[in-house]
Amino acid sequence: MKKLALLFAGLSLFVATGCNNDDDTPVEAPLVGVWQPLKEVITTIETGEQPISDLITYTDCQKQSRWRFNTEVVGKRTEWNDTATPGQCAISSDRNFNYTYDKSEKTIQIKYQGTVEPSNGKVITLNETTLNLSIREETSDPTVYKTRTYTFKRIPQ
Repeated sequence: MKKLALLFAGLSLFVATGCNNDDDTPVEAPLVGVWQPLKEVITTIETGEQPISDLITYTDCQKQSRWRFNTEVVGKRTEWNDTATPGQCAISSDRNFNYTYDKSEKTIQIKYQGTVEPSNGKVITLNETTLNLSIREETSDPTVYKTRTYTFKRIPQ
């Protein structure tokens, strides 16, 4: 009888601890890093109307742009564009920003230096290689809702 009780206790202990699998928990990649924009989709919704989306595929020059999210909740957005000379690229803007990111809600707020109002957005996808970031644009018409969704590729550092 003692052997049966010991066997039962051993099996109970094995079941309680041996079957615990923590690998099923999804691991979220960090937002911190350097991101290369690949494209964007601008979606406009007017009250009572169907949404209209426009896909903007970036040129090779625009793909040289970088968004840097640092651990100190500061970042930098460097935009590259084509110049008047074919095949040549140049920086068109270089803007510093502060940001707050709520991982649980997937919300982000970006405040560029020199601006009064921050930009509000949502992280749609975030993994080791891809970031889809949807930023709401303020419009002068309260019946129009507009978002700009960027698709980024992580640049290894």
